[in-house]
Amino acid sequence: QSSPTSTAKPGTMWLPSATQMTRGGLGIAAMSYVAIDYMRYVSPVWHSRLMPVLWSVLALAVVTRVLFYKHWSKELRAAIPFLGSIVFMLCALLFEALCVRSVTAVLGLDWHRDTSPLPDTGQWILLALNESLPETIVEILRAHIIGLHHFLMLFVMLGFSVVFDSVKAPGLGLGARYMFTMGIGRLLRAITFVSTILPSARPWCASARFNNVPSQPHRWAQKYYVPYANDPSAIRKLLHWDAAYADPGTLIADYRADWGLMSFLSEFLRPSYSEGSSWFALLKKAGGGCNDLLYSGHMLVAVLTAMAWTEAYGGFSSAMIWLFVAHSAQREIRERHHYTVDCIVAIYVGILLWKMTGFIWSDEKKTKQTELEKIQNRLIHAAKDSDMEAVRRLVEEMEVSSREVKQSKVVSNRTMTVFACATVITTLTIVILALTLTSDG
Repeated sequence: QSSPTSTAKPGTMWLPSATQMTRGGLGIAAMSYVAIDYMRYVSPVWHSRLMPVLWSVLALAVVTRVLFYKHWSKELRAAIPFLGSIVFMLCALLFEALCVRSVTAVLGLDWHRDTSPLPDTGQWILLALNESLPETIVEILRAHIIGLHHFLMLFVMLGFSVVFDSVKAPGLGLGARYMFTMGIGRLLRAITFVSTILPSARPWCASARFNNVPSQPHRWAQKYYVPYANDPSAIRKLLHWDAAYADPGTLIADYRADWGLMSFLSEFLRPSYSEGSSWFALLKKAGGGCNDLLYSGHMLVAVLTAMAWTEAYGGFSSAMIWLFVAHSAQREIRERHHYTVDCIVAIYVGILLWKMTGFIWSDEKKTKQTELEKIQNRLIHAAKDSDMEAVRRLVEEMEVSSREVKQSKVVSNRTMTVFACATVITTLTIVILALTLTSDG
């Protein structure tokens, strides 16, 4: 991706090195993946033939290069932060899922059916462009070229490219930063959209996806929102007195599920009798929710992938991924999955979060001194003083430490081999499961 430094003699043809070829290969592999996956819309038959071939080639390339990978010690040091980042991100996703179900259920299905979407100038601009741009351009803008699972898989490819020396090791360190930043972004997102409830750009969504949610609002909303929702004079009095003065009448109670220690969640999730068997099963149905969730989680993933790719790899393929980010953003707005503000905020929040976490996952580490460096000054002073006894003791110390290092290397090599096999097998298994068990990442 960077300009090659030629060491050839004058008059001879320059040939790229293996490292430069592998660096360029990552961009080619990434673009090939996106192009072949899009063939599911153009030619499903060829897609079914080519996609398994592509994954097989990529998997075999990784497995064969793993045998020559020289940075497993760095990967081992990054393993604990990597696992910690996974746990942190999963906790953030669980909190987000709780918030998604809560904001969808709190006002009831009647509110979702009756509340109009917010005016969105970005949607208006895209509709106007449909009338003025050539039909070919409009069809390209409408095409499902890239989705959430593409961005996730592009990052997986970026992480695995350390075995080809395309990206600076450790790959687990890059993955740890990615997931840690994702966890922070998800927590901030959940706090943002749960603070103020915004109507969906798709008014039918809640009735189709959450048909078991109660029709009436939660008792808090019945008391603090409903009496003042459509009456400007009532809102004026509420502001003047700063107290809920209206009589809400008899509050309609909700069904309370028996979830043991987790029964308190019933107050926020508002399950029906048919849904009340498991709180976790209830959360799995939440999906992306049906309110407007400021900011877009899809765009956050896209931007973090683009930032990681730009910082770790760069080049033409990085520019292409940013074009994919822009294309994905306009599709989110065009198809009314999000308002324009959701995508804009996700873009700059993702950029700022990635920059913010850079100092936490810095590659600059202090290196340990070797045994020779530790005794070098003492050896020089002993030689200058012609103290042969001191020189003899220092040489014996080096011999003893050398034997200890050799013994530790035997154990270390065994540990590295086990760790390498476990890491590759586990990661490839997760990727395969993600591809087979989900359709959108």
